Amino acid sequence: MSNSTQTSASNRIHALLDENSFVEVGGYITARSTDFNMTARETPADGVVTGYGTIEGCLVYVYSQDASVMGGSVGEMHAKKITNLYTMAMKTGAPVIGLVDCAGLRLQEATDALNGFGEIYRSQTLASGVIPQITAIFGTCGGGMAVSAAMADFTFMESKSGKLFVNSPNAIQENYTEKCNTASADFQSRETGMADFTGEEEDILNKIRTLVSILPANSEDDMSYGECDDDLNRVCSDLANYVGDTAVAFTQISDNQFFLETRKEYASSMVTGFIRLNGTTVGCVANRTESYDESGIRTAEYDALLSEQGCEKAAEFVHFCDAFSIPVLTLVNVKGYLATKCSEKKIARTAAKLTYAFANATIPKVTVVIGEAFGTAYLTMNSKSIGADVVYAWPTASIGMMEPAEAAKIMYADEIAKAEDGKALISDKAESYRLLQSSALSAAKRGYVDDIIDASETRARVIAAFEMLFTKREDRPAKKHGTI
Repeated sequence: MSNSTQTSASNRIHALLDENSFVEVGGYITARSTDFNMTARETPADGVVTGYGTIEGCLVYVYSQDASVMGGSVGEMHAKKITNLYTMAMKTGAPVIGLVDCAGLRLQEATDALNGFGEIYRSQTLASGVIPQITAIFGTCGGGMAVSAAMADFTFMESKSGKLFVNSPNAIQENYTEKCNTASADFQSRETGMADFTGEEEDILNKIRTLVSILPANSEDDMSYGECDDDLNRVCSDLANYVGDTAVAFTQISDNQFFLETRKEYASSMVTGFIRLNGTTVGCVANRTESYDESGIRTAEYDALLSEQGCEKAAEFVHFCDAFSIPVLTLVNVKGYLATKCSEKKIARTAAKLTYAFANATIPKVTVVIGEAFGTAYLTMNSKSIGADVVYAWPTASIGMMEPAEAAKIMYADEIAKAEDGKALISDKAESYRLLQSSALSAAKRGYVDDIIDASETRARVIAAFEMLFTKREDRPAKKHGTI
């Protein structure tokens, strides 16, 4: 063991892993730089404790930065220990978890430290899509370390002491910490979407354990399956009441009501997260129009529209699921795109990314239309036409080009202008349009919906669909990679 055994860095590791499972690697390594009288300084483990252990019996690799050693700054040997950890993780196919408390680059080692940072980036790049990468920030994570955190698949932040920034708040023109703390967990979770989860240290460590327990160990050896003791045919009698808050809907559908929502505070009109269906981990994407707290009180309302942040959030999540062969379930309730000047700057590009993510994914994909599904916004939300394997719709769902009333106004504009009671005519024509072009039945008749199902039987039907798709194989045109 290194001299940093009793520090918060090692304590976090022991709190995270199964009891007595941690094995330290490189505990005797120290800085080897001789410049600036570095030989006179003690650098136990060079400021980072590295090694491996288990979480619920599953192998994981962990590094934990020690702020008591030169602020946890990254030097040459510090970086080398992390890259060596990645090398072992890639060989054995196990996740890497980084517990971050880092002052940044070690100035005394200059280019050696800079090169070490670059090697960490390269290791993360090679590991991306091969093994899950998780970063948890308990102290400072600034500059280059913030880039490293952004390269991870999931980022956790301690709500009080965690600081994540490329430029510190006080270094930004016309800004200061008291005015807008851009490094805070609140800002990074709500405004930037960098932090998937926030909370106190104990809560974060528990959530990391939960996340690791449901994820595959790597992209080939799937260990994310578990036993299911919930009724596969359980009737979800209240499910139709949760069209608005689809996070609750996922909870109702899942085995034993398990749902781990990711990036909950960011772009809340889009829901992403993981559930279990018949013991299998399934990724979830859904539109959300309202939120409720644990007491059942409505806390927020959203338009049934795709936003640039929501598309970005969902696209990145689908890419992750596809890389690790995690099936995706999509609940659709969308009627268009958010129309604001700010949104217009990026909505086309981010909607294209989400469309591409769904269409490009070769994993099993099941979609359930639970509300409205209008226009190209619906196509983007994993429709049949871009590659959904199975599409269900609830009887009350509306699927079409646009809302029937709006379509009627356009199609019968001349008649409405001449009518004595224009509103009555619009209502009559809208109902006709709905039955012919915008109902779940009309979509099913054309093959765009595979079946119309009652909301209460959604769990059973979705489980059956994923069971059928378990051995799915899909070939794509030969290419290096897409460019969208």
